[in-house]
Amino acid sequence: MNELAYLSATRLVAEIKAKHISAVELLEFYIDRIKRLNPRINAVVATDFDNARIRARKADEALLRGEDWGPLHGLPMTIKDSIEVTGMPCTSGAPKLKGHMPQRNADVIEPLLDAGAVIFGKTNLPLFAQDFQSFNEVHGQTNNPWDVTRVPGGSSGGAAAALAAGLTGLEIGSDIGGSIRNPAHFCGVYGHKSSFDMISFRGHIPPFPGLFPGDYALGGDIAVLGPLARSSEDLDMVMDIITMPKKPLRSAWKLELPPSRKEDLKDFKVGLWLDDPDFPVDHSVADCLSDLVDTLAKSGAGIEAKKPDIDFKACHDIYLKLLTAVPNAGISKDAFDLLVKEAPTLDKNDKSFRAQLIRGTTMLHRDWVVLDYMRLMMRQKWADFFKDFDVLLCPAVPITAFAHDHGEFFDRTLTVNGGKRPYMDTLSAWAGLTGVSYLPATIAPAGLAKDGLPVGVQIVGPYLEDKTPICFAKRLAEITPGFVPPPGFA
Repeated sequence: MNELAYLSATRLVAEIKAKHISAVELLEFYIDRIKRLNPRINAVVATDFDNARIRARKADEALLRGEDWGPLHGLPMTIKDSIEVTGMPCTSGAPKLKGHMPQRNADVIEPLLDAGAVIFGKTNLPLFAQDFQSFNEVHGQTNNPWDVTRVPGGSSGGAAAALAAGLTGLEIGSDIGGSIRNPAHFCGVYGHKSSFDMISFRGHIPPFPGLFPGDYALGGDIAVLGPLARSSEDLDMVMDIITMPKKPLRSAWKLELPPSRKEDLKDFKVGLWLDDPDFPVDHSVADCLSDLVDTLAKSGAGIEAKKPDIDFKACHDIYLKLLTAVPNAGISKDAFDLLVKEAPTLDKNDKSFRAQLIRGTTMLHRDWVVLDYMRLMMRQKWADFFKDFDVLLCPAVPITAFAHDHGEFFDRTLTVNGGKRPYMDTLSAWAGLTGVSYLPATIAPAGLAKDGLPVGVQIVGPYLEDKTPICFAKRLAEITPGFVPPPGFA
């Protein structure tokens, strides 16, 4: 039965529909694994087993009547604890939200339920989904199943850890600075950051619950939702389910993802951006990605060491300013006024993340408009690049999973090629490179580094063409091992 833990969601649903296993049996299988194995990693932090059992039983009864609920019929799954699901608390890791019980589901939850999903739990994250680790005062620390002394990533760290450990069938996460992508990389699973604004953000925290009681909601610049899974086929299936206009637009707008540009690996035109002097990639990750490219070359894919005409350092500066502008409306007036007073005192050469945060939070609207114009210029350069190439391969994160560090955020550093590098720059730069320009990006397992930890490759696709990088990830799985279960979670 242990192999059941690591099957893809697509395969699990097929097994349920073929009546090889019932939805109730699969749910009980996950419940047993959570009781036995979750204490080691603390990935699943809230559950609603009773209602999940009722829904799973109804799913089985429906099959006996010949009813098919959809592509997720009877599949037990979990959801990141920043996304509201009725029947379970949604804390986003904040003590002040420990008792928050949503009265309605987030927009992304409804199509999952309509497709037949059985949602039974919530997974851990950092406070308000704002770190590259997953610990908070409400639920504690989540560990990486490959090495419990290391982080699973963040902010969708609990989601990736639960998938890697075989505790759930599928997950939904969110991403503004790599929050789907770095956990997928660190834990060795698949993840997809969708093109911006294709999936409704209403019901995600932040923003704080209750600010938008109707169908309108503030999604926030750059931030998106997307799936995490144990196969690229699952990503493809889920994107078809959850991609749709926001509710106020649905009376007039329809949204249908275009098919992948190519299907066969040998037909893809692949660009490479595997390292950069301003944001160097550790040899442990670089070697693994280089081996992947060698394997690709042998498969006949058209590969060129070409990238968009974008200055990475300038791009990162724009990204950080736009990123830090996103949460400014959520802080108190007193805190904002203090930052406004401090901003003029900052040294103009101070490029620390704390200084960037203050500048971004207090910038004038005119300054934001100028940055947005600069972003448009970068988006055009990406569009020009994708006239000649189908996908770009680049790192997800330049290091493998690092040791837990609960120290002061602004003081943290990480080691890259033996040297100390800023925490924020190291973990956000390669994610921001694509996120700031609203591009879709799929993370696929690329293999294990010499330290025995997973490495993922970031497959970037053209705007709104999410199926192209997902399809490329499918083809990669035909020539690489793909998802590999971590040892010790049988």
